[in-house]
Amino acid sequence: MATGLFDNVTNPDLKRSGPQEVGDYRAVSGYAIGSLVLAVLSPLAFADWWLAVVPVAGIIVGLVGWRQIATRPGSLVGSPLAISGVVVSTGMLIAGLTMLTQIYIAELPEGFIRINYRMLQPLEGDPATAVPPAAYEADGKDVLLKGYMYPGSEQEGIVQFLLVRDQGDCCFGGNPKITDRVLVTLGDTHGIDFTPRLVKIAGQFTIRPAGSPEIDGGVLYHLEDAFVR
Repeated sequence: MATGLFDNVTNPDLKRSGPQEVGDYRAVSGYAIGSLVLAVLSPLAFADWWLAVVPVAGIIVGLVGWRQIATRPGSLVGSPLAISGVVVSTGMLIAGLTMLTQIYIAELPEGFIRINYRMLQPLEGDPATAVPPAAYEADGKDVLLKGYMYPGSEQEGIVQFLLVRDQGDCCFGGNPKITDRVLVTLGDTHGIDFTPRLVKIAGQFTIRPAGSPEIDGGVLYHLEDAFVR
């Protein structure tokens, strides 16, 4: 029988549409998406030790997302994303730390020891130019020291330069304190080009107070017959 335009129609197919479809909607977990994003960024762990925090965060966020989805299956989806994020981040973390460890071991020449700028600082209460016992212990020994080249007038073929503690000293002005700088003299007369990146310098460490017109304030520490690692 024909019906009018505004007659009540009881069509079962129409009843199944609408509100019920809205009720079936499940959102993708934000934690799962975040874990996948961090997994994409996790190769940063190959660049430096502290960047291992990226894949570690990816693992944590992925596990939180996976647990959240498991406890709320009726309203959340995204388990494959969370699991993928955890797997990729874990792989990148292991591979990155393995590579950095191998580099750390290989960068030290045979017979050399590592020193750092903390070892060159005066003890608390001592004058700013005081040499600490740790520095005296390294005096005359072959060492490896990491730092930044202090910019000067030369940019290429540099055979002598200041190696300073951080980029704040070398790149943003200011005169680094005397215990934060080491005068490097390379054994290779061809020299090296200036770089703002961290450099690893190996050479014989000596303590010899000296002044120079090009080195405001002079130096206490030297690396002689040095070379870049």
